[in-house]
Amino acid sequence: MLKPIKNISYEEIEKILLENDKRVVFEKTNVVPDETALHNELDKYIDYNAITRNSVLGIDIYQYSTYSEFKQTLIPYLYKKMFELTAELCKRNHPYIFQSYSTSVFEERFISTGDGGFLILDTPMHALLFAMNFAVVLRVYNSFNLFPRLRKIIGGLTMRYAITYDKIYYFDQNYFGRAIINNARILMKDELNRCLIDEHVHTWFTTNIGGLESLQVLTIEDIANIYEFKQTYDTSFLEQEDPIFGDSISREKGIINSDILKIGKIQSKETGLTIYNLHLQVSIWLENDDHPGQKKLITISLGNLNTTGI
Repeated sequence: MLKPIKNISYEEIEKILLENDKRVVFEKTNVVPDETALHNELDKYIDYNAITRNSVLGIDIYQYSTYSEFKQTLIPYLYKKMFELTAELCKRNHPYIFQSYSTSVFEERFISTGDGGFLILDTPMHALLFAMNFAVVLRVYNSFNLFPRLRKIIGGLTMRYAITYDKIYYFDQNYFGRAIINNARILMKDELNRCLIDEHVHTWFTTNIGGLESLQVLTIEDIANIYEFKQTYDTSFLEQEDPIFGDSISREKGIINSDILKIGKIQSKETGLTIYNLHLQVSIWLENDDHPGQKKLITISLGNLNTTGI
């Protein structure tokens, strides 16, 4: 079951304003009014403390502006195709974790920025797995195994990733919240093509699995015992194979290496954000849907080990 995202209505806020305020005031003498009643009504309606936390995955194409204009017109198609392939991989490879995600959910919860975008997901685990599968698709493209002629025309792509975890709400057909703001600021600060996470993401993994280093030895049963999954997820999906998190610990496939390092702090408005650098190595078997029987074992990296400050 998807975590609900609070919907704040334009019409409801306007109704509260018209009942507790005046739209326009032209008086000979201006008087600063008492806002207490309006503040209380808005506070009751917004109920900020009840707004849930969601994870945001930001993916940015590094140095998009340096590509020629012709290539820039092709890259949005390529990015969308890679996004679609990643969504399919997530549903296929992680049926238990992504059991509530349909194609339309992925599309509705994606905010495009032209040279990348932000994807809103339930937990940092969802965000990390989507980033991991996106890195797989990216490697397949860069190694001339996906649209090889288009790859020759555009050239290789490099991505940078950021994962945050904080408040998200929906207003006037758009998503807003600190998780998106913080994510954008982290991506803007990074010039080294890394996978960066904030303090809330780091805390979530520490609380639920004992730390990001534990990803190397995690099984699907361990995932199913995470509180947020255990509460509402259908365990019948556990019968389907997950190539990353198996029934037993394996160092031959799945996440074979996980490194996390604190690299610094950035300022977001009045709040300081502690940032960590995440590096994963993942081995996974890929199958060619167009030619069944064609398989290939590849190892990819998400992020890198460069710990220069931010």
